[in-house]
Amino acid sequence: MVMLAEITALVAVGLMLVAEWLHGRRCRRLARVAFGPTARPARWVAATPWLRVLAVGCLGWGLVTLLLLDPKIHSQIELDPKKQKNLLLVVDVSPSMHLEDAGPEKNQERRVRASQVVGSVLNRIPVREYRISLVAFYSGAKPLLDQTTDFDIVQHMMEKLPIYQGFNAGKTDLFAGLTEAARLAKHWNPKSTTVIVLTDGMSVPATGMPRMPASVREVLVIGVGDPVVGKFIDGHQSRQDSANLRQIANRLQGAYHDGNVKHLPSSSLAGLIGSGNDRKWWELTRRELALLASAAGASILGILPIALMMLGSSWRPGVRFGLPRTV
Repeated sequence: MVMLAEITALVAVGLMLVAEWLHGRRCRRLARVAFGPTARPARWVAATPWLRVLAVGCLGWGLVTLLLLDPKIHSQIELDPKKQKNLLLVVDVSPSMHLEDAGPEKNQERRVRASQVVGSVLNRIPVREYRISLVAFYSGAKPLLDQTTDFDIVQHMMEKLPIYQGFNAGKTDLFAGLTEAARLAKHWNPKSTTVIVLTDGMSVPATGMPRMPASVREVLVIGVGDPVVGKFIDGHQSRQDSANLRQIANRLQGAYHDGNVKHLPSSSLAGLIGSGNDRKWWELTRRELALLASAAGASILGILPIALMMLGSSWRPGVRFGLPRTV
C-alpha cells in the first residue's frame, strides 16, 4: 500500500511529460501570435514545463500518501524515549516561602509566585516532549514527583500543600536539594534535562556545590520575594537575596532570573529549553513530508499561470492608447 503513492507519482509525471510535449508543439506553432516578432518568451519560461511536471508529481505523491496513512491522534502518540526531555524543579519549601511580599503588587505568598512562574514556563513548552520532576528542599530534600506528565499536580503541590511540615525544623539547605536533583537525573538521557531552582535566597558555603550530571543541559535559578524590603521571620529579616542567587547560578554555570515581578521572557525560555523545532529535515516523518510536498505542488501550479501572464513575455499586442492610427 505504501508503494501506491510512489506509483501514482510516477504515472502522474509520465502523463504530464506527454502533455507538456503536446503543449510545446502547439506553442511553437503559435509563437509569433503569443510572443511577438521574436517568437520567444522570457528566458525563465523554459523551466515552466519541468516545474509543472515536478509539481504534479509532488502533489500526487503527497495526496495519495496522506490518503493511505492512518489518522494521527495526538493523544495516542508515544514519543521516542531518546527524544524525551525533562524539566526538573528544585523548590524551596521553607517557612519563609509563605511570607506575603511577592508578585507585582507584593501581596502574594512567595510559594504562590513561584508556582505562577512555573505555570508560565509549563504553558510555553511542548507538552508532549516533557516530563516534570519535583524536588522539595528545606532542612533536607525529598523527591515528590518523578517524570510526571500531569502539569496541574505540580502547581497544586507548590501552592496548596504545606510541604515544610514534612521536614525537621532547621536551616534551609540548598545543597541537599541540588544533591537530590543530581541523584534523580543521573541516569536520564544526556543533555535532556533543564533544572529550575526556585527560592527566596540563602547563604551557601563557599565549597561543596553539588555537580550536575551529564543529563543536565541548563540550570536556571529563579528568585521570588521582595529583593529590597523583605519581612521578619524567626527573628531575622527575610528577603530575596539577589546577590547570593546570582553567585549560586554562576557556580552552577547557569543563569539567574528575578521572578518576583516578571515571568521568564520567551526569548530566555527558548534558549533554555530549546524551541521545540530543532529537528533536522531528515528527521521529518512521512506524513510531514507528504504535507510539504502537497503544499509545494499546489503552490507551484497556482502561481505559474499568474507568473506567465504577467512576466512570461514583454510582447503586448494591440493598439496602445494615445498613439495616432495609420490610414
